[in-house]
Amino acid sequence: MIVTPVRFEHGEPVLGIGVARPRLSWQVTEAEPGWAQSGYELEYGDTRVRVDSAEQILVDWPFAPLDSRERATIRVRLTDGKSWSGWSEPSTVEAGLLSPRDWRARLISPRTLGGIGDRAPILHASFPARERPVSARLYVTAHGCYTAWLSGERVGDAVLAPGWTSYPNRLRYQTYEVTELIRPGENRIEVLLGNGWYRGRLGWSNAYYGDRLALLAQLELRYPDGSLEVFGTDTHWSARESTVLADDLYDGQTTDLRAVPSTSDGVEQLDFAPERLTAPQGPPVRVTETLATREVLRSPSGRPIYDFGQNLVGWVRIRLRGTRSGQRVTVRHAEVLENGELGVRPLRSARATDTYLLDEAAEVLLEPSLTFHGFRYAEIDGATPERADVEAVVVGTDLRRTGWFHSSDAELDRFHENVVWGMRGNFLDVPTDCPQRDERLGWTGDIQAFAPAACFLYDTAGFLASWLADLAAEQHPDGSVPYVIPDVLGDAHPSAAAWGDAATVVPWVLYRRYGDTGILERQLDSMRAWVDRIASLTTEGIWAGGFQFGDWLDPDAPPHDPFAAKVDADVVATAYLARSAELLAAAHEVLGRDGAPYARLAARTRAAFAEHFLDTDARVHSDAPTGYALALEWDLLPSAELRARAVQRLVDLVCANGFRISTGFVGTPLIADALAANDHPDIAYRLLFERSCPSWLYPVTMGATTVWERWDSLLPDGSINPGEMTSFNHYALGAIADWMHRTVAGLAPAEPGYRRILVRPVPCARLTEAAARHETPYGTAAVSWRRDAGRFELEVRVPVGATANVHPPGGEPAEVGHGTHHWSVPDPCP
Repeated sequence: MIVTPVRFEHGEPVLGIGVARPRLSWQVTEAEPGWAQSGYELEYGDTRVRVDSAEQILVDWPFAPLDSRERATIRVRLTDGKSWSGWSEPSTVEAGLLSPRDWRARLISPRTLGGIGDRAPILHASFPARERPVSARLYVTAHGCYTAWLSGERVGDAVLAPGWTSYPNRLRYQTYEVTELIRPGENRIEVLLGNGWYRGRLGWSNAYYGDRLALLAQLELRYPDGSLEVFGTDTHWSARESTVLADDLYDGQTTDLRAVPSTSDGVEQLDFAPERLTAPQGPPVRVTETLATREVLRSPSGRPIYDFGQNLVGWVRIRLRGTRSGQRVTVRHAEVLENGELGVRPLRSARATDTYLLDEAAEVLLEPSLTFHGFRYAEIDGATPERADVEAVVVGTDLRRTGWFHSSDAELDRFHENVVWGMRGNFLDVPTDCPQRDERLGWTGDIQAFAPAACFLYDTAGFLASWLADLAAEQHPDGSVPYVIPDVLGDAHPSAAAWGDAATVVPWVLYRRYGDTGILERQLDSMRAWVDRIASLTTEGIWAGGFQFGDWLDPDAPPHDPFAAKVDADVVATAYLARSAELLAAAHEVLGRDGAPYARLAARTRAAFAEHFLDTDARVHSDAPTGYALALEWDLLPSAELRARAVQRLVDLVCANGFRISTGFVGTPLIADALAANDHPDIAYRLLFERSCPSWLYPVTMGATTVWERWDSLLPDGSINPGEMTSFNHYALGAIADWMHRTVAGLAPAEPGYRRILVRPVPCARLTEAAARHETPYGTAAVSWRRDAGRFELEVRVPVGATANVHPPGGEPAEVGHGTHHWSVPDPCP
């Protein structure tokens, strides 16, 4: 038997963790058939604690709480009641600064430099180290984003740190191991500050959070004798101008590499409440990949355009040789081409341009660090570097990949890859709607729809838990949930169905996918406040009137009016009230609390839905596919007979529309399930494989490498949709990937955290094979099937600690434990 090292909370960070009692998890990668854990023993130093339990995911910390800076090395061993395993390899966690009292540093800002429109400032100081320390830690955050150097060496590999949180409520700080960067004697620390999300253009406002960039940094040196020396930001620091003339997330960065004078300045202390400092709950934004130029094109205007073959998020890195003083190089970005030129209209007012003023040099490497762009194409003016000297740098939150899908259809696989790339680009510190135009906001409706797919593809537990903490912090006293988190729109009473319901849906998805009851505990007040708020807006049990997004971007809505969906917004709103009330009741039950009032609210709302929105023939008001999908998936139909009629009507609508998609943000995540779960998987597959516009595969036929905001962001004639909102990198409509994982391949969670797995593939004649693999909290689960020579061959892999309920098509269901299992049954799709 092999036991993996212990994981703390959800895995990152291990250095600078923000809780005194981190929960513990482990996996068993190999075990004899039939083996099952009945107890475990944890070791920390000289202390061992035995617990009789089969639990292995997010178990309680059994030792004394960690103090700030305390470092703990843990091992675990397991028993099945008969014998013990060997000890796992040791795993170490270190607490961050857990109390505001631990911070001796002060928040500082340049006195006169670094104002809006000025050069980006560098704050710097020197400090002595009396000898080489045994350990050194740098704790740092900023108003703005920062890059730090110690003794000329870059600190860490995070970019755009500390990221974007609800700054008035939560400011994230990072912890860095810098022991090897400290030299005995004089050392120097320098920190570049950029505007980031704190200041400048954000949404549709300027200088949103504040007008002064600022730094908070605390360096701690631990010497061999055990003494601790602390150097923190204070008024003894200095400031100077950097080579960055301008930086903005939307407009780009301008850098002057010439030897020009730099003005120096003093700093002053700003008022600051350390109580709002919080440690990260997930990984930082990093460079995750680089892509070579696929092709160099020449635009009609004569400029070179570098095509990277993939719509991505990050920036362009250029190597130039033999530059001259005063040479200006400009890099413009776009997701698509139109008439051979960059298609920049979808960027709206975002300039997405990086500019470099060069000095004479034999060789220079050009790339920004205080901005990012969404692009596939880059136009370079002022130089014509060789193809090999231009590459795209991909950045995003460095999430651990956990899910994969494969099928025998190349276009379906390309679509799935588009979903992955769309998530990579938009999971950049917060789950944004798009990464390229003058928006890039954490729209609640988008992640509400996409959360199940996201949790399969990547480990988003800490990432989304942090975002939910911001949601709770910015929720209004009356329970209203802002349309975007962090909230930069500032609407007075933002209560919109599907968008605000992120408050209930996303915590529930995290609980189901990761087995994390803690997220329900932390978010329960927020969940309750939202449901209470929308319940207060009802009349005769239905939520009617008021502002709603509805089934946003219904494909039949005209380009200038994305609200104009076929389904009535009141139908959507009331359905979501029933759904959120039901989830809230279930969350109470999981936590051992009384959820009966919310179960009754859900029942009353279902009854009101049927009374107001159903006619005697089971026609849902508006007679639109989204209405039927909501009613079927969320049990809003009061009888089996009405359900059967609604199913048939949905099938009729889908067929009558030529199997082209006819749902927007709300209906799209549900439509395939509504069909397949009601004995019409053939119709769901016809939808999935349709290639005419609008459909999931239409963008693939048009060369898409990410999921689009609109079904027809690019029109069949190759022109860009005339609508003001036309993004070529949105993930919301990629929510169908979750159905592909669960139904096409057949891999789904039956219990929280995949402790019990449901394997129920629904094959179709169009596919000869499909497979999905997921790194569950217990280990690797995988399903693959193949149709060959009249047989359906099914292989299932179950991790140790989990079981699976397997339903081979047409075969007998079976419950199996860990290991790899095979079935061969007659092909159900001859």
